[in-house]
Formats: sequence, C-alpha cells, structure tokens
Amino acid sequence: MKDREAGASASDAGVSGEGASPRGGDRPRPGRQVAAQAGGGHGHGDTAQHKGKARKRRKRRRGRKVFARDGVQPAAEQKPAAPPPPPRPASTPTQPQHVQPRPVQGMPQRRVAEPDTPVFAALDLGTNNCRLLVAVPGRPGQFRVVDAFSRIVRLGEGLTASGRLGRPAMDRAVEALKVCGDKLRSRKIRRARLIATEACRSAENGAEFLHRVEREAGLKLEIIDRRTEARLAVSGCGSLVERDTDGVVLFDIGGGSSEIALIDVSRHRSPRLANHIVSWTSLPVGVVSLAERFGGRTVTREIFAAMVEDVAARLRAFDGRDRLNHIVASPKFHLLGTSGTVTTLAGVHLELDRYDRRRVDGLWMDGGSVDRMIDKLLGWDFHQRVANPCIGADRADLVLAGCAILEAIRGVWPANRLRVADRGLREGILSELMADDGVWRRNRRNGQRG
Repeated sequence: MKDREAGASASDAGVSGEGASPRGGDRPRPGRQVAAQAGGGHGHGDTAQHKGKARKRRKRRRGRKVFARDGVQPAAEQKPAAPPPPPRPASTPTQPQHVQPRPVQGMPQRRVAEPDTPVFAALDLGTNNCRLLVAVPGRPGQFRVVDAFSRIVRLGEGLTASGRLGRPAMDRAVEALKVCGDKLRSRKIRRARLIATEACRSAENGAEFLHRVEREAGLKLEIIDRRTEARLAVSGCGSLVERDTDGVVLFDIGGGSSEIALIDVSRHRSPRLANHIVSWTSLPVGVVSLAERFGGRTVTREIFAAMVEDVAARLRAFDGRDRLNHIVASPKFHLLGTSGTVTTLAGVHLELDRYDRRRVDGLWMDGGSVDRMIDKLLGWDFHQRVANPCIGADRADLVLAGCAILEAIRGVWPANRLRVADRGLREGILSELMADDGVWRRNRRNGQRG
C-alpha cells in the first residue's frame, strides 16, 4: 500500500517532500544526470577523405556528450569553416553522483555538489507507516531533504486482539524497510537514527521482529520509549510555533499511541522547543487500535461518541493536563496537530483535488472549520470517504477514529485555533542529529569568515 503523501517540494528547508512512484514510494536519486542520446544523420561524400572527416566529426560530437561534466552544457556544434577544437579528455567525478543533493531551483550548481556536505537520515517505523528522510543541513536550524520514502504498511494490524505482530504485516514492513536500506547504503551517511514506536513496543514478538529486520533488510532499529517519542514530535515542529505564542498543546495521533505535550513559552524561549515541555503523556490508543475496537468502516454518531468518551476517560487520568490553565484562555494559545488525521481534515477543508503538502503544512484552522469537517466526515459512508482524494482506501477506515481522538483533546484544551503540521518524528530526529553534531555552528562560523 502506498502512502498518500506526495507532491512536496524537496527544496524547502526543514520540510519533507515525498513523491509516489512505481516502486511504492521510491524516488529517483537526486543529482543523477541522464546522458543525452547522440543524434544527427550520416554524412555523404565523393571521396574517402571526406568520409574520414565525417567520421572524425561524429566521433568528436559523441565524445563531448559522453564526457560532459555535471552542470556544464555541451559545446555548440562548430561551423564547417572553423577548425574543430581538440577532443576533451574524460574526467572522473570526485564524488559518486547519487551522493549529491538535488540542486535548489535558482541556485548555482556548484553550491550543491560539494563533496564534503554531511548527510543525515531518519527512519520511523510506526504502527501504520514506514517513513524515511535523508537531508543535508542548510541555514542554522534548517535542513533540505534530498531523498524520502513513505509507505503504509499497517504493522500493527490485528495487534490489539492478539498482542502479536501478524506475519503478513511483518512481511509488508520488511519489504518497505529493504527499500529504505538500499537508499541508506547508496549514500555516505554521517549520522542516522532508525526508530520503531508503539507496535514494536507493545507486541510480544516486537524484539523478534526487529532481529528479522536486521537479518533481511540490514537495518538495526531501536525501540524508543513514549517520552522520547513525545520529545521528537515537538522537536520536529518547532518552526510552526510563532514567536508571539505563549503556550501550545502539541499532539501526535499515531496508529497505536497518541503523544501529547504541553509547551509553555510565555516567559522565555530557547532554540529547542522541547526544552519548554512542562507536561506530557502518551495514550496507548491510536487510529488503528481504536478503529479495530470500535469498527472503522461503519461509524455511526453513537459509535463516534463512544470513541470520544473512551479517549476522554484516558485524558482525565492525566495528572498534568492542567499545567497550561493560566494560558488556555489567551489568544496566544493554540493546538498544534501532527498526524494523518489533521492533515486529512485540512485537505478536505481546502477541497483539494489531490493532497498537496505545501498547502497543508502550517495551515491554520479555526474551531468552526474543524467542527464542520468532522461533521462532514461523519455524514459520509465508507465508500464516500474512499472516493475523497485526501483520504483514499488506505485511510478511509481510520480517519474517524483519529477525529474521535482529536475531539477528546479539544474537550480538555478548548482552543479556537488549530495549526496543522505535516511533519513530526523524522524531522525531529534530523533536527536533533544536526544540532548535536554541531554542523549548524560550523556553517555559521564558516559563513562569517566568508
């Protein structure tokens, strides 16, 4: 199954771009040059000498095309009366082409082909998705994605009932991870972090599955705890919290769990938004587990209300839920959602013909718009949800479970503004890897000297 994330610009700093392809999310390697086919007809002459010259001209034309360097256009064809230039010798690139980041539009080619540009990678294997980002650092606090992969694998399918990962689900995940492994091995990666979340955390055979991943895909994944997952989600969304904000409740509705972080920036703000988390929780419920318990294809308003109450009861047990009570009523407080649920609601709200990440990421929705979108989805049957281009068959049985989790969150923190984030754990991993590596500090010093 393919994820519906597509159409993002990979040149945007700190933003992922994922495009669909025949390989289920695999993309052509950035920076790869395609040689032009040599063209032209055969010359005719009355003498052997003319034929020899024609052969030499053809050979030189072919040589210019074969040995054209990256970013240099082949020389224009010489006029018959002018002496031909001597053929250029072949040159060997100093760096494999597949390591070069994709050139940014309007930027000179030489600036993106530096052989010493460090490359970082982040992989997130969740209950529903397998996602990879590969990026290079940009200006301080920003990065540029050079490769990405995303595929819906539903690793947690059936986990709620059995307590174990099923073999078909594991097979789907391993195949996706093999694609990720090929992408990572094709590059010289300075630092990478490969994580697994709720499905592998809670499954009886989670550790056994990760041993299989290491054998068959050549990747060693770490199972992160819920606290780390909440922190990474916050780190990935820092740029969407504006400077005049006092407080935010950030939530990440996943497939098997939902992370919620309360963030207070009313007194001061440091470069790392995660430093301002004053309380957090991880609910052991996500769109896959909730839909499996209550049903996802046919969801009446009564079933939906029961879903909301199930999640609300879990939130009432969260002792730290009132840590932002002094800010919640302020116009400088808002919700920030990073999940397929909120991005789907945003796409339906915008009436997109196809999902467009550039229009969704960072979008503001008021409370009335969220109410109308949830009510619209409740009025659609399963087939109508499938027909919507921002939902599709992969999400049609999950989206209302996500909406129920969102409604429970809004019940505890009733903000009139919701900001939508099409980013999350992978972006958080990349931000932390680059900050810890010090690459942004070095770039700043080098820029000052230059």
